[in-house]
Amino acid sequence: MTNAFRDPAAHRHTRCRVGIDIGGTFTDLVLETGERRITHKLLTTPLAPERGVLDGLAALLAKADAAPGSLDAVMHGTTLATNALLERQGARTALLTTEGFRDVIEMGTESRCDQYDLMLRKADPLVPRALRFAVTERMSARGDVLLPLDHAMVEARARQIGESGARSLAIGFLHSYANPAHEQQAAEIVARILPSLDISLSSDVSPEMREFERFSTTCVNAYVRPLIRGYLDRLRAGLDALGVRAPLLMMLSNGGLCDVATACRHPVRLLESGPAGGALLAARLAREHGFDQVLSVDIGGTTAKLCFIDGGEPQTARSLEVSLFYRFKAGSGIPLRIPVIELSEIGAGGGSIARVDDLGRVAVGPESAGSQPGPVCYALGGERITLTDVHLHAGRLSPEYFAAGTIALDAAAASRALDAQIAQPLRVDADEAAYAVAEIADEAMAQAVREHAVDTGRGVAGRTLIAFGGSAPLHAARLADKLQIDRVLIPAQAGVGSALGFLHAALAFETTQSLHQDLERFDASAVNALLAELTARGRAALGALDPDMPSTATMHAFVRYKGQGHELRVPLADVSFGEDGGQRLSAAFVDEYVKRYGRSIEGAGIEALGWTVTVTGHEAARAAVVARRVQGALTGAAPSRSVETRKVLDQASRRRADFAVVARDALATGASAAGPMILVDKETTIVVPPAFDIRVLHNADILLERKPLASRAEA
Repeated sequence: MTNAFRDPAAHRHTRCRVGIDIGGTFTDLVLETGERRITHKLLTTPLAPERGVLDGLAALLAKADAAPGSLDAVMHGTTLATNALLERQGARTALLTTEGFRDVIEMGTESRCDQYDLMLRKADPLVPRALRFAVTERMSARGDVLLPLDHAMVEARARQIGESGARSLAIGFLHSYANPAHEQQAAEIVARILPSLDISLSSDVSPEMREFERFSTTCVNAYVRPLIRGYLDRLRAGLDALGVRAPLLMMLSNGGLCDVATACRHPVRLLESGPAGGALLAARLAREHGFDQVLSVDIGGTTAKLCFIDGGEPQTARSLEVSLFYRFKAGSGIPLRIPVIELSEIGAGGGSIARVDDLGRVAVGPESAGSQPGPVCYALGGERITLTDVHLHAGRLSPEYFAAGTIALDAAAASRALDAQIAQPLRVDADEAAYAVAEIADEAMAQAVREHAVDTGRGVAGRTLIAFGGSAPLHAARLADKLQIDRVLIPAQAGVGSALGFLHAALAFETTQSLHQDLERFDASAVNALLAELTARGRAALGALDPDMPSTATMHAFVRYKGQGHELRVPLADVSFGEDGGQRLSAAFVDEYVKRYGRSIEGAGIEALGWTVTVTGHEAARAAVVARRVQGALTGAAPSRSVETRKVLDQASRRRADFAVVARDALATGASAAGPMILVDKETTIVVPPAFDIRVLHNADILLERKPLASRAEA
């Protein structure tokens, strides 16, 4: 039989790509070539993340009998930048700003995340005051020079920055989005005096108005830039040593892919790269199966990520809040202005630690056991009970299948910890304690969905729940109960969903810049020039991989009624504007406003504040065909074998019941079966409660559908 990896003729016609996602607990890898897909999962190595990636890739290539040189592309997303922010382990960073604005990043908007908490504390700013330096200069909001840059003062500040021991510098001047000249001049002076200093300019990182968000974004970019650059350099060297010559492409928070040089220049855009891949997977599945309204839930070892997907496209946003001081409480973190897929995140995952608090209540998360020491059942030194330990005690996990059998689970240790830490303090038995822990976690996820729906103006009713990540299929059916959802889709290779999403992402880069326009006095030539410049920037970012790559540009404006605090994203049908551009954009905005809010505001003035261009490449590395079935899936109409039948704690009834335990790869395409059952594979476990039936779809995805009431009554 011809090996498609090693046969050069076959290789010319079959692309071979790898997606790699580093999570807080596991590092996931997927290799895909044609209709063949091989996966691997191993514990993350937080002290040297590249070590886990390289070890996992070597194991994956050996499993696939593939040569390193056969790879065409490596797509990668990482939590490294996010973790550096959460743990405050980034580079010592200084800020150079306009005189009088030294404290902007500490003052913020002067809002409070909880206005009734008299003891409220704010997180320390990323750049302490001693490392914030000001110079004389001033631009107007239109980009006119009001005060020239004092070069001698910049030189003096550069020497002070050098003496401070800072490794990285953020330069953020007032109104530099309108005219970056002073920032660029300051950077040249500092670089001449401190050639080894890493410098980030706000006019490059986030050229938009609202100086607090712009300065914060630039400081975060500077803070993580040396770390990301060092990591990617080590990873690229490791790939070279392994014999991998394929380009390394980095996943961005908005769902696009970029080259390493762009990622090193704008590492702030990598912060939500992993969850973005999962949202792309869910969006692709929604289009493939014809689901118009979807809720995607990605639950790994540390967090649960939620995203609404309408019309086959994930919800997007222009802003993101990170490093929340009060974890998962909006307004307590660092605001960023970058393009992102809009997600809601809570601290609920397989490694989330459960406890009984001082009031005798069960609490789960947000603290996680991570990969080191991990849950109690990993027997790696973890002593605090986690959700994974609870699922193991409840009979939902099969140790021989967990993480493809690479981790030996100690069920007895998990049960002992559950009894000692939860059951005894509550004076209940272990099963009741297990029910309580899982129920609290499920309710926290359901409440997060409800709040995210309200925040984004979406409804939950009638949606399809798409669940992926190592832990999501364990919770999906119970979450559907709480949200009154009747249909749940579990993708093939759900346990490595984000890594799988990377494989089908487009090479794309989004550029945004502020340019205020009163639409009654619309300057078409200025807007056209800006859109042309943004398009050129995006094409330059993709051109680093292939200067001749064909691409398309999509454009949007951010428009609002005068006096409003936020803008709507309005798609631009025209590549360039004519004399009637202001009228056409006003009409497009009103249409978008009516779609969102059901009405327009007659007589109100309209203004555009910002413009964005997304350049998308169309090279062959983007997947054209999705694998149609899992390797090894059978053809036929029914499950071919049951591993066992065992007593499993059912969350709905709060008691143990007989669940058939079936190997997922024993299910034939088109097969259907009735719950209750546990479906196991090497990446995840699917809990199918008595209220659901399952069907195996054409591409090996599993669809759970709620039984009619009459059928449930008979059962």
